[in-house]
Amino acid sequence: MTRGKTSPDLPPATGHRSPATAFLSLGSNLGDRRANLSEAIAALTAEGISVAAVSPVYETAAVGVGDQPDFLNQVIRVETGLSPFGLLRAIKQIELAMGRPLLSHGKPRRIDIDLLLYDDLWVVALDLLVPHPEMWRRKFVLLPLLDLGSDPASPSSERASAILKKPEVAAQRVKRV
Repeated sequence: MTRGKTSPDLPPATGHRSPATAFLSLGSNLGDRRANLSEAIAALTAEGISVAAVSPVYETAAVGVGDQPDFLNQVIRVETGLSPFGLLRAIKQIELAMGRPLLSHGKPRRIDIDLLLYDDLWVVALDLLVPHPEMWRRKFVLLPLLDLGSDPASPSSERASAILKKPEVAAQRVKRV
């Protein structure tokens, strides 16, 4: 990925010049986790967001939090006419509709949707950072990205495939289910 335009150059939140490609990470660790992932994908489609590709599902322990049920995670590639901010709003509405509390960071949840990548844009705003800053440390995000044929470069220009070989990432327990 090359550095692209940043947020001041973006079109309005409700529209984008042409369909953009974005990658979203989906995660669930409450209830019927696989059904929750499917429900989130259906909700995105209902919002007019075209799901172009879906990675395999991976199971992993919750990262950086206490004792919680394991997550099921996957990454999807979408095509959308929404700007990054419009896409973020749609994601947050879907999370709320699926019962995610507003202040649920670090807590179990039916669904967690993160905007990972949006075309070649780098967005820096109070409520949105793209590429997602935590993705480079999460094996459960990088593996499914590679499954979808995406090998993005981090801000330090390291490819996801190379980052997966780092001991602190390689050691993370992630199982394809």
